[in-house]
Amino acid sequence: MPFRIALSGLNAAQTDLKVTGNNIANASTAGFKKGRTEFSDVYAVAFEGISSIATGNGVSVAAVSQNFSQGNIDFTERNLDVAVSGQGFFVLNDSSGQSFSRAGAFNIDRNGNVVNQQGQRLQIFPAIGGGGFNTGVLSDLQLSTSDGPPQATTQITAGLNLSASDSVPATAPFDPSDPTSFNNSTSTVIYDSLGTAHASTLYYVKSAVANQWDTYQYIDGNVVASGGVSPISVTFNQDGTINGPTTIAYDAVPSGTGALPIQTSLNYTNSTQFGSPFAVNGLSQDGFATGRLSGIDIDSEGVVFARFTNGQSSALGKVALANFPNVSGMRQLGSTSWAQTFESGDLILGEANTASFGLVQSGALEASNVDIAASLVNLITAQRNFQANAQVISAADTVTQTIINI
Repeated sequence: MPFRIALSGLNAAQTDLKVTGNNIANASTAGFKKGRTEFSDVYAVAFEGISSIATGNGVSVAAVSQNFSQGNIDFTERNLDVAVSGQGFFVLNDSSGQSFSRAGAFNIDRNGNVVNQQGQRLQIFPAIGGGGFNTGVLSDLQLSTSDGPPQATTQITAGLNLSASDSVPATAPFDPSDPTSFNNSTSTVIYDSLGTAHASTLYYVKSAVANQWDTYQYIDGNVVASGGVSPISVTFNQDGTINGPTTIAYDAVPSGTGALPIQTSLNYTNSTQFGSPFAVNGLSQDGFATGRLSGIDIDSEGVVFARFTNGQSSALGKVALANFPNVSGMRQLGSTSWAQTFESGDLILGEANTASFGLVQSGALEASNVDIAASLVNLITAQRNFQANAQVISAADTVTQTIINI
């Protein structure tokens, strides 16, 4: 009997050594969660119960439990490295079904899907119109490899100061090729519906009427009228603020590129006429050309933005997070991923920074939660336990040999 008891101790100590060794081996594995060996004593139980003089039959490994405490967040400055700070797992999908992980080192496969090293696809809540997300559906996070569509310019916003000290130009009538026929000019690039750039030039001519300026818009060197009229007169109040019109709607003009006609409006709401020199304080337009994907950004709430070379960005979706009532009941699959089991409870899906879910940190990875110093102490303890049980076998062998020799 002592042999069997000591043998159970050896087996238990060996399991403890394996678990501790596995922790140490994965001390640098991103998203790894350390394990712990839990033991229970063994007694032979009869129908009448355990005898008051029972000595026990050894030890057994009751469980190898996992510790899901937070690991350190290591910053990598790589946008596709993502960590969860707090509760929650990334949801992954492949031909085998769903799995869950805390390891967020993702890459892009040949089809544009965001995947981990095992080819499992990261799941998101897809974006819907109006800037929201469909939290009732999961889909793969896929980056588009096609050009981002252009947007035609519809409004130009000009924040100017036209100098009240200027005089009426010496040359009349207005001629865009003669600088003496106008006081000031400025230009910006606008876009048609195909994303082709066009030059929009604005000219300003001081009128003989007090506090009044004649304004012209030329696109690609051709004058643009408003209601068939050009120029359009803009007046200012005696305190220098604009009187009107604050917005000028120009007629549509051919693009010359096969795109839809170009039709813009000019917003002068923030323009003034003060005694200081002419100044362009702001000049913007709402169109843009086509753009190629240049990168992605993920904010703390898990929203994935695609950035394009034309300066635009769009939301692709929101990283889905998963949780369970009993995370320790999840089944280990290897490659720092887990599967749902009956013991883990029902799957709970949610968004970062809501309910019990943590934040998403882009450009970072969650390090292993293994404490090397504590693991080395556990290693020594497991080794001592193994040696002590081996000594019990040696002592039992000596007793047995003595009995045989009698």
